[in-house]
Amino acid sequence: MRLNQNTMLLGKKVVLVPYTSEHVPRYHEWMKSEELQRLTASEPLTLEQEYAMQRSWREDADKCTFIVLDAEKWQAQPGATEESCMVGDVNLFLTDLEDPTLGEIEVMIAEPSCRGKGLGTEAVLAMLSYGGDPPTDSE
Repeated sequence: MRLNQNTMLLGKKVVLVPYTSEHVPRYHEWMKSEELQRLTASEPLTLEQEYAMQRSWREDADKCTFIVLDAEKWQAQPGATEESCMVGDVNLFLTDLEDPTLGEIEVMIAEPSCRGKGLGTEAVLAMLSYGGDPPTDSE
């Protein structure tokens, strides 16, 4: 969804950034995990397929994806890349384009060391807030 292409959501524990091609290599490495494939009901993809998937998610009007960054790591390391601070993703799926109040949210904290620390909870709450009142194209 292009609506969020210039949006960054800052929280206490997480920073949400749009899913771009720069994130794909790390995301692809995560998705090689049989555990994550099972937990997310995902099939393994090639790196090329992962890039194609990222492009389709950016273009689809019914999906909004943010990469979840560890805010503490991102803010503590000046010059740190987003890729080095990635911990997961959060997605909003609009289930009825005629009624944008209907949808579902999914979150994945892919980094095992980052689970159970409230990052997923904060990411979902930020997405709920953003999805409930997204900016317009004029903002």
